[in-house]
Amino acid sequence: MKLRLPGRRDRAETAPDAGTDVTTSLVKAGGKGRPTPKRYEAQGRRPGPPPPPPTTRKEAYKRMREQQAATRGAARAGAVRGDDSHLPVRDRGPVRKLVRDTVDARRNAGSFFLVVAALVLVGYFVPVPEVQSYTVFLWFLFFLVIIADSVVLGRRIKRKVLERFPDDDHRMRGLIWYGVSRSTMVRRWRFPKPEVALGAQV
Repeated sequence: MKLRLPGRRDRAETAPDAGTDVTTSLVKAGGKGRPTPKRYEAQGRRPGPPPPPPTTRKEAYKRMREQQAATRGAARAGAVRGDDSHLPVRDRGPVRKLVRDTVDARRNAGSFFLVVAALVLVGYFVPVPEVQSYTVFLWFLFFLVIIADSVVLGRRIKRKVLERFPDDDHRMRGLIWYGVSRSTMVRRWRFPKPEVALGAQV
């Protein structure tokens, strides 16, 4: 029989349980190590009650205009980035994006329309018959070039669309006109902005 002196504990009782220590360490190590964020912190809002409702009609209109301006700004930024959910209906969809990329990847004669139109306008005001005759000839020749370039562009758009989306039913005339009208704009003024470089393979 083993005698136990008063005031002393058995060594087995005082020794820590190694398994318990390891389990506790693993639980602490596997925890998040930080307190759970509040709901307003997770949602990015400041603590406190919501702002009070407007007291006057003028204040209500002001808040409404601010909200509309913020919404329009976000939609405009998304449209500039080419976000399909913020684009107008006529610009949405992968087929329309393919048409835009096809136009933006090449140099189009229609992009020089404003430059040639300005030269022709200046030539009309020159009081020299020969200059005015050359201006009319230049204007007519440029229109022929635009027509020929538009025909080539239309064929390329049709070929690209049929290659990429062969199983869909396309309104090809509308797609070609969409691409040709985009090609007559200056590249930096196009909307949505070009997402491919000149000469890129589409």
